[in-house]
Amino acid sequence: MITLAIAGKPNCGKSTFFKAATLAHAEIADYPFTTIDANHGVAYVRTACPCREMNVVCTQCRDGVRFVPVGMIDVAGLVPDAHRGRGLGNQFLDNLRQADAILHIVDASGATDAEGNPVEIGSHDPREDIEFLQHEMSMWMYGILSRHWPKLQRQAQQRDFSLSLAIADVFAGLGVALEDVRAAELALHIDLRKGGEADLVAFCRELLEISKPMLIVANKADQAPSELMERLTDYDVVFSSAASELALRMAAEGNFIAYVPGDQTFTIVRAAELTPAQRAGLQTIANMMKRFGGTGVQQALDRAVFELLDMIVVYPVEDEHKLTDSKGRVLPDALLMKRGSTPHDLAYQVHTDIGEGFLYAIDVRTNMRIKENHELKHGDIVKIVSVRR
Repeated sequence: MITLAIAGKPNCGKSTFFKAATLAHAEIADYPFTTIDANHGVAYVRTACPCREMNVVCTQCRDGVRFVPVGMIDVAGLVPDAHRGRGLGNQFLDNLRQADAILHIVDASGATDAEGNPVEIGSHDPREDIEFLQHEMSMWMYGILSRHWPKLQRQAQQRDFSLSLAIADVFAGLGVALEDVRAAELALHIDLRKGGEADLVAFCRELLEISKPMLIVANKADQAPSELMERLTDYDVVFSSAASELALRMAAEGNFIAYVPGDQTFTIVRAAELTPAQRAGLQTIANMMKRFGGTGVQQALDRAVFELLDMIVVYPVEDEHKLTDSKGRVLPDALLMKRGSTPHDLAYQVHTDIGEGFLYAIDVRTNMRIKENHELKHGDIVKIVSVRR
């Protein structure tokens, strides 16, 4: 399963974002290091279910909207010099090993300082927090590499030694692949065999961006002064209000409103049972959603998976006419796959035995055979034909 990590300094709204995205328990408070042990949960990315297009009745979606699960980790807040062990730094950084991408939550309202302590709204520039997290993580990776560097330099004197492969081995626990190392070297045009400390730091930063892609989420945007919002538009950010999303999801659970995560609006269905304060709160949220096109929480999840990680959703079925599995369930599975994946890749993702016995696949929409090296598209419905083993 794809795993997203929520990162940032303390008290910027990470745990609120986590709870809003997963509805899992997470302690929320206005002081630093509320989260000590990482919270784990399941969030969902949103896509269109093909059931309506294919004229079948599907029980796996909500009004034609399909939600596909992804793992989510909410880790302890990061403070300056965390890579040297300050705060809960080492624990924080170790928790990021299992993340495929990172949602960097920034307090867009400027109401928390670099340490995560509450300050007057607008008094802290959130742009400083954007650079700070990238620096800390880069220096953490540099610290790991520097411990191995003397040995790697000695081994690099051997003619048949691959320095790139050795560096990939050093970072294997972080999910770094050989292709990532080579891409970072190519991007910087440096020869690591001759590189000094500055080169290695720059290399680690580039490697971080490639192997742990990051999306900046400007949280508390509904409270942010206009001048801070203007400064953040220089970056590729998703503006969000995790507190608003959490309020909507709780109200929807209680059947007070009709709301599907990611919608730009909601509908009140039990207005008579709401207090004046609750109605006023919902109106405030509605105004904010009109301004930003939603609360930003679902939008951030979707962008991380579909843009940063470049994933697509594919629907495998056994009966290409009824779009069912062996138990008669319509469109039972929606699988996230890397763009460029093939029907053979899909077969292996469904089950190893199916992959090993792969014969061919059928594109359900065209009812035509497709080759094993055919590139799948987002939303494809595919029947795999294989030899049973």
